[in-house]
Amino acid sequence: MPIELKMPALSPTMEEGTVAKWLVKEGDTVAAGDVLAEIETDKATMEFEAVDEGRIAKIVVGDGSEGVKVGTVIALIEGEGEEAAPSKPAAPEPIKVKAPEENKPAPIAPRADPVPQNPTEKGRVKASPLARRIAEQQGLDLGGIAGSGPGGRIVKADLGGGAGKIAQPSASVSQPVPSPQPVAAQAAAAPGTIPHEAIKLSNMRKVIARRLTEAKQTVPHIYLTVDCNLDALLKLRGELNAGLEGRGVKLSVNDLLIKALGAALVEVPDANVQFAGDTLLKFSRVDISMAVAIPGGLITPVIADVANRSLSVIAGDAKRLAERAREGKLQPDEYQGGTASISNLGMYGIKQFDAVINPPQGMIMAVGAGEKRPYVVNDALSVATVMSATGSFDHRAIDGAVGAELMAAFKRFVEKPLAMLA
Repeated sequence: MPIELKMPALSPTMEEGTVAKWLVKEGDTVAAGDVLAEIETDKATMEFEAVDEGRIAKIVVGDGSEGVKVGTVIALIEGEGEEAAPSKPAAPEPIKVKAPEENKPAPIAPRADPVPQNPTEKGRVKASPLARRIAEQQGLDLGGIAGSGPGGRIVKADLGGGAGKIAQPSASVSQPVPSPQPVAAQAAAAPGTIPHEAIKLSNMRKVIARRLTEAKQTVPHIYLTVDCNLDALLKLRGELNAGLEGRGVKLSVNDLLIKALGAALVEVPDANVQFAGDTLLKFSRVDISMAVAIPGGLITPVIADVANRSLSVIAGDAKRLAERAREGKLQPDEYQGGTASISNLGMYGIKQFDAVINPPQGMIMAVGAGEKRPYVVNDALSVATVMSATGSFDHRAIDGAVGAELMAAFKRFVEKPLAMLA
């Protein structure tokens, strides 16, 4: 009996995927571990491997098929010595036809009265100049459109995306009430005649939209900001890079900030937590998710055990994971988990911003650009390279005082960076 190969769940958030490309064809013999296809998930493009040996009897879902639900049969494989039964295409779900209901009066047919025209003003349709211009451009008859402006005047909003809103017959006639349209659909119609391109959302963008909406609607955010003097950290980075040059290692400012956040979370363990309903998860290890922008979205590969790893190892991992993320080759264990996140937009000149928490994590650090600013050093006004950092905290799990304690520790490690290397 043929074995069914089903669309796998390649990430915890994956509900559907795209069969990007089959690497085998019907009739090919495969062994366990052979790569059969490339599957696009909400996070990356991943390889789908065979778990049994046999012959590809039927490819049910072809190349480029989008929106394939997890668990859907995508191919059939027959074992050695088996003969595949002729595969039948999946039968579409039967269309459910509602049976006629008895003992119910037939709906009242509307009168054949002509549709009332829009109120006129001395034989002239009442409409705003803008509405008239749009109607003329789109070839609309204003006489059949109901106005919602003062005195029944037709305004731009009454024209919608071009179809207009037809005046309703007399209230004495029973009319079906149209169901409300989704906000997204209304927004899509808004551009009207403005030139635009409709871009289909990728699986990644759909998941980002859903998760961030849930985060802002369900997670009570609290924001705390500190200014950090970067001069000592920049000096240390220069000295370390000079010493590591022979090993081909180059530390970025972000590598040192990741280390500083890891050290701060060790010092303030009450901030290294996650809210989980009626429990609170308190982690004994610090794994930092690093936000990486990729074509079509954002992904957060995880650097594990940051507090106990050297800066050179952190730098190597950060570079490798960022490259794999941009190539769409991250494996699930490389982007799942993480106890906190860091997002750095300083390279774009962003001074300060508030990041959205990445559920189920309890906090994210948003880092801005380092810039020369007036700064008080040893009770004297001077000029220093200053960076603003904002922590976003899940207030269900992390109180304001705990968040403030973490921000103070982070600032101290940034301004006295040798302490985080001890």
